[in-house]
Amino acid sequence: MDIKELLSVMKKLRTPETGCPWDLKQTFSTIVPYTIEEAYEVAEAIDKNDMDELKLELGDLLFQVVFYSRLAEEADHFKFDDVVEGIVEKMIRRHPHVFSDTVYENEESFSLAWEQSKKEERQTKGVKEDNSVLNGLTKALPALKVAQKMQSKVSKVGFDWKQTEPVYQKVQEEITEVRGAQEAGVEAEIEDEIGDLLFSVVNLSRHLNVNAEEALRKSTAKFEKRFRMVESECKATGRQMMGMPESELIDIWEKVKQRN
Repeated sequence: MDIKELLSVMKKLRTPETGCPWDLKQTFSTIVPYTIEEAYEVAEAIDKNDMDELKLELGDLLFQVVFYSRLAEEADHFKFDDVVEGIVEKMIRRHPHVFSDTVYENEESFSLAWEQSKKEERQTKGVKEDNSVLNGLTKALPALKVAQKMQSKVSKVGFDWKQTEPVYQKVQEEITEVRGAQEAGVEAEIEDEIGDLLFSVVNLSRHLNVNAEEALRKSTAKFEKRFRMVESECKATGRQMMGMPESELIDIWEKVKQRN
């Protein structure tokens, strides 16, 4: 089926006389949460290696792009074809080693060229440069991802530990400071120190070549799976978790962990 079919469906949904009341009242801002949700559902389908679900979720995500494009077209900003043209031009421009005779010696030189290309694009758009290596960092991303991207950027100019051991030490230092803030009982300090601890853990993840956002998402999914099994174990004995001793719940948890 051609993409034009989807564009036609979107147009009908937004037609005032015959369209859908819900779709008609949406704006750029109101559909942002749905876009973020759809992106995470794509990631979840990939984690589960469910290709049928992935196909459906990619369709939902594509629909978000079409929705924004329709809103923009109605306001005479741009059309869907302009979106496609823009990304095609950008990918060709940013991959001269594929679409021209440019040769990069290694991944680092390619990464530097990529950042330079992005900088030139911002200058073309008239975006004021502040000459910071952190310029252009998107703050709307999840906090863990922003932290990791920020650390990667400063690492490129040498602001980084060369070895992993100091990073481990920093994590331990931040744990100690969290405990100190807790003992002092100052809520603002506790939050601040927890933030520092999380930032340090993200830094450790980066040094170990682990995507912190993905790692946490997978661990959360693992916890959910195991907790549901604990619930099942308790239910099988006819007991409510709320009234069970902590030690017994821990024992069940450990048994579940051994199986999964």
